Amino acid sequence: MPSGREGEGGKEFSTADMQSPTGVMTRADLAELVARGEGSSLEFRRDDLTAECLAGEMVALFNLGGGHILLGVEDDGSVSGLARPAAKVEEWVMEAARTHVQPAAAIPLWRTIRWDEDRVVGVVSVPPNPPDKPYKAKRRGVWVTRVRVGTTTRDASREEEQRLYQRSGALRYGAKPVLGSTLESLDRRRSTDYFGTVLAGEAPPEDDDEAWAVLLRNLEFLTLASGTLTATVDGMLLFGTDPRRRMRQAGIHATAFPGEDMDYATREDRTHGGPMTPRLASDGEVMESGLVERAIEFVRRNTMPTARLENGRVVRGWEYPEAVVREAVVNALVHRDYGIAGSDIELLVFSNRLEVRSPGGLPNTVTPEAMRRGMRCARDQVLVDVMRDYGYVDGHGMGISRKIVPGMRKHNGTEPELIEEGERFTVRLWKEPPTALTRP
Repeated sequence: MPSGREGEGGKEFSTADMQSPTGVMTRADLAELVARGEGSSLEFRRDDLTAECLAGEMVALFNLGGGHILLGVEDDGSVSGLARPAAKVEEWVMEAARTHVQPAAAIPLWRTIRWDEDRVVGVVSVPPNPPDKPYKAKRRGVWVTRVRVGTTTRDASREEEQRLYQRSGALRYGAKPVLGSTLESLDRRRSTDYFGTVLAGEAPPEDDDEAWAVLLRNLEFLTLASGTLTATVDGMLLFGTDPRRRMRQAGIHATAFPGEDMDYATREDRTHGGPMTPRLASDGEVMESGLVERAIEFVRRNTMPTARLENGRVVRGWEYPEAVVREAVVNALVHRDYGIAGSDIELLVFSNRLEVRSPGGLPNTVTPEAMRRGMRCARDQVLVDVMRDYGYVDGHGMGISRKIVPGMRKHNGTEPELIEEGERFTVRLWKEPPTALTRP
């Protein structure tokens, strides 16, 4: 049966009941939800709360990614039932959604389930992955963004609201100015490589600041902030002379562990900084590594070379295909949420697996299953486009389905794991087929 976001107890609840207003949730399904107790995607309420309060709870679930509000269930899980006729409660729920929730198209699903002869429970279901985040609730004439944190619904912080805008595509974080940066914060040599060698065009003379300012501003690698020409987030990530100086999240924290678990003992532990793009020679050869090459070099240092006989000849390789590792690293660099400050991408090498962990949930309506099927959705199209120009990104934007999944199947018959957990997305590659005992 299709499943949705995990509850507090770690067991997933069914989202099949969210598929149509007629509903398929049974009394047994309801009893299971009640028994589990309130969690991040499940709220218990009487039906005597105000329309503003109900709207706030609905909005929090819309912003989270779906869930249920059970009307007629007490905080302790005891079922009191609806205190009003079900038809009246339904009318009230839909009116609250229509007048107290923005955008107005955010309509939840409603159904009633008979608990016993005397009690009926109302179920307000918010479908998963709605597209128009952030949703807002009307409170005393003011529209506020509400979020769900554990069992608590509260107003979103500035950073949380910003991330919701990013997920919807309404705000491009990469166009924001990096405070304190200037034109000189972008590596002129790498910029010259990009426009000259990579794009096969003509770059301005290296000492012509005015021409460079016009060009980089037109491409949104620079912007004007309070009258000062300032590097944008995208410009700093791609071409910055020292991105981590002003953006602590612009790096990869790479750690190699001797065993299967994270431990204080490590073979190597370092944070890689610098721009994503490399320095190139005129023939396109890499003269100075960017973040991608540094990550690949780290993996090579901390994994073993392999050799096998194939049709009578020795085929040499590595524990993990370089093309697969490269794709996982590039995906993390271009798709991670850079609005989450102070959190690097994590590259973890264990004795039995390799993991690339990206800060931030998946954008918009993307799911791990959809990525396996080839769904494309860029959080920051500028980063994707530039890294595609360098040849790092799959031309069709389907690196998961075209490179990572088939690459690991061909390499050792394993299935890469794509894991979304809260504000983190992980690509896990297995050195060999895992057993129940080796899974983390």
